[in-house]
Amino acid sequence: MSISELDLVSQTDAEIDLKPPTPAKPRVPTMDALRERHERLRDQIVAGRRNAVERQHGLGKRTARERLELLLDEGSFVEIDMYRKHQAHGLRMEENKPHTDGVVTGAGTIHGRRVFVYAQDFAIFGGSLGEAHAAKIQKVLDLAISTGSPFIGVNDSGGARIQEGVMSLNGYGGIFQRFVQASGVIPLISVVLGPCAGGAAYSAALADFTFMVRDTAHLYLTGPDVVEAVTGERVTHGQLGGTEVHGEHSGVAAFVHDDEESCLDDVRYLVSMLPANNMESPPQGAPCGATADVRPRFAEIVPVDNSKPYDMREVIAELVDDGEFLETYERWAPNVICAFGRVDGHVVGVVANQPLVLAGVLDVPAPQKAARFVRFCDAFSIPLVTLVDVPGFLPGTDQERSGIIRHGAKLLYAYCEATVPRVQVILRKAYGGAYIVMDSRSIGTDVSLAWPTNEIAVMGAEGAVNVIYRKELAAAGDPAELRAKLVKEYSEKLAHPHYAAERGLVDDVIDPVQTRVAVARALEMLSDKRKPQPQRKHGNVPL
Repeated sequence: MSISELDLVSQTDAEIDLKPPTPAKPRVPTMDALRERHERLRDQIVAGRRNAVERQHGLGKRTARERLELLLDEGSFVEIDMYRKHQAHGLRMEENKPHTDGVVTGAGTIHGRRVFVYAQDFAIFGGSLGEAHAAKIQKVLDLAISTGSPFIGVNDSGGARIQEGVMSLNGYGGIFQRFVQASGVIPLISVVLGPCAGGAAYSAALADFTFMVRDTAHLYLTGPDVVEAVTGERVTHGQLGGTEVHGEHSGVAAFVHDDEESCLDDVRYLVSMLPANNMESPPQGAPCGATADVRPRFAEIVPVDNSKPYDMREVIAELVDDGEFLETYERWAPNVICAFGRVDGHVVGVVANQPLVLAGVLDVPAPQKAARFVRFCDAFSIPLVTLVDVPGFLPGTDQERSGIIRHGAKLLYAYCEATVPRVQVILRKAYGGAYIVMDSRSIGTDVSLAWPTNEIAVMGAEGAVNVIYRKELAAAGDPAELRAKLVKEYSEKLAHPHYAAERGLVDDVIDPVQTRVAVARALEMLSDKRKPQPQRKHGNVPL
């Protein structure tokens, strides 16, 4: 071999040696490895950060997932958007992008019936609402509307996520728009188990029913720091938006509970009484012979003397199946009672005056409370039973200045608009305009029943005599004797038990012990009621 050939060989070998080695093909993970990695990630998301969970427990609160476990049937929850992360930038947001973005969303069942839910996770960003957080809630709201399922929101949030600016506010707007679209179509329930501040408060205000838990739940538009800065007033979170404020004064909270467990249990109970949507009938229980169920205790509860008080709840307990009913807004406007119960297995809404409080008069809050309840029952095909023992509207300059005329008109409007079966029972007093607005025959009740103790009139006999015979009484030698004589005459002529029945304004004067029987038979008779509404975009409620 020549030198030139040796050089060529050595050069070729060198060139070959200088070539980089062929890279090994990447190892393809097995399906088992991928599944294991996936399950590990899911477990980490579900478990949450240990210190954040411990901090939540230290506040006496459960985590979002623990709350959903209490609310929903065991093993029924199907989560949606578990892996969602925010896409915000700036203010170091890109450094912290946890899965779920602070809200757990999905669907499950309550007593075997489907509901859609969200539960805010205070352990992530304080439960604050950003763009992705809002999108998750909007998605399950859309699904609830399209499937005709109740919607339940569990709130525990510091409010809008400041770092996301206007996108956070835009997210709230999208949620509220959907709440309004869903109103009257599906039941909307809001549960406040922690702070619910700023725009988030409107989720509670727009819901059909709002639940709150003492001490831990706070609901307000502006927090204590802002209040102090603007007004100089120093208040605590509880004084500003606690359960006393909203359960007794503002009327935002329909139910107030001492702990999360009893609160969520009552949410389940409420859902069991409601239809899934406005196209379905309420859940029906087994008939229990109410049409033949004579109850002697009715005659024992109510005093004949219409000036003596009694607890209307005892009357309701005798009327409904098994004595069980769910009262809404128990501490707000307690002079009127609004409750769900069953009569012979059928769900009914009960509206009743409460003689134990202000003698059962209607003041500014009472018709607001009753009107909202009546409208809800009408939207979801729940028959109405109205128990009447009302001396009138509360008089006074404060009431007039506070708009008692306008607020009273809300209840009048609600009843006039209602197309569901309506049964009125007049136990004792039914005076003046209050008689009219408590679902009288004149505004469309289907069946009006009255006890022999009923007294339907413009006003009580004594008041009427004082007005009609004012001059005669002033000139009388013995005004007391003349007044007694005139009161007796007025009562016998214009306020006797059969006066309204003789004129067709009461369908039957019944023995009190037959009340449950009569109401059950009336509801049975009205079960196929249909009442078409006039063609219009909508009426103008005196809001």
